[in-house]
Amino acid sequence: MSLLDVFRPDVRAMHAYVVQDAAGYIKLDAMENPFTLPPALQGELGERLGKVALNRYPGVRVYDLHAALRAYAHVPADYGLVLGNGSDELISLLSVACAQPGAVALAPLPGFVMYEAFAKQSGMQFVGVPLTPDFELDGPAMLAAIREHKPALTYIAYPNNPTANLWDDAVIEQIVAAVGANGQGLVIIDEAYQPFASKSYLDCLTKHPHVLLMRTLSKFGLAGVRLGYMMGRKDLIEQVEKVRPPYNISVLNVEAALFALEHADEFARQAATIKSERERLLAALATMPGAKAYPSQANMILVRVNDAAAAFNALKARGILIKNVAGLHRLLANCIRLTVGQASENDALIAALADILREPLISNPA
Repeated sequence: MSLLDVFRPDVRAMHAYVVQDAAGYIKLDAMENPFTLPPALQGELGERLGKVALNRYPGVRVYDLHAALRAYAHVPADYGLVLGNGSDELISLLSVACAQPGAVALAPLPGFVMYEAFAKQSGMQFVGVPLTPDFELDGPAMLAAIREHKPALTYIAYPNNPTANLWDDAVIEQIVAAVGANGQGLVIIDEAYQPFASKSYLDCLTKHPHVLLMRTLSKFGLAGVRLGYMMGRKDLIEQVEKVRPPYNISVLNVEAALFALEHADEFARQAATIKSERERLLAALATMPGAKAYPSQANMILVRVNDAAAAFNALKARGILIKNVAGLHRLLANCIRLTVGQASENDALIAALADILREPLISNPA
């Protein structure tokens, strides 16, 4: 016997989430907004945070944040809203709240790894449905999985991570309808990358009562603040509220988020710049014989190369940190993920990739 035997066997078999050390690198690995606040706003925020009562637990000020998010996201007045320490906590809370014996969480793969991780951590069964080789939803396979497993939770990322694409609206509607026909499942549409996308599913909330919409301020520009929010029918959101830890959003997070929403125009300007840089990066990748870049509606670009590990190491040697996602799923063989950075960072990335990706792409293993 070992003290480790106190822990569940499945937990002992898991791997902890590891964050790469980015010190000294151009950091293009985590889909962060590369811009800081302008100096004047930094000063204003610092002064404001300095006045926060750190000796008190978070109080009713959090309701001001609820109101600000409702206004910003156009949440219907009669719908509920719950806050999380990032979207991650909201996914965890959903898993805890829905983890009845035999309950299933379902999502397309490759997708956001936390759907599976939190489902399994809570004791739910996870069912992953592979995308097509072009990273589109496999409608027939998704519908068959819904019929067979009757999932309590079905996740649809819009855009998807790590593939960065939006999926066919007609297929999404079929999935939503199929879950609704079961009568006991929720569809969670995850719009983490909404600031960079051309479309949103906000209208889906009022059309389908079993749909919850999840967003985050991380991609908005506050990755360090950790603030996610989820909206939906009030009685459904109330169940998630019951398992939310008290005071899960700190007073500093509340105040920083309120400040950012008051200056949403600055973050919208940053998002517009990121979208413009994304298109410039995609155009440059299109000229490189050793790269196949996939369409993006996020602040990242998925690229297939001849050797993902070699490309990752070569970029790292040049002081640029990206994400090698080749090992996440068979469909991602030899794929790397590039976060869109500032213009100077993208210049360095383009120059390095042009040197690295000279050899024509051998084949598409997907």
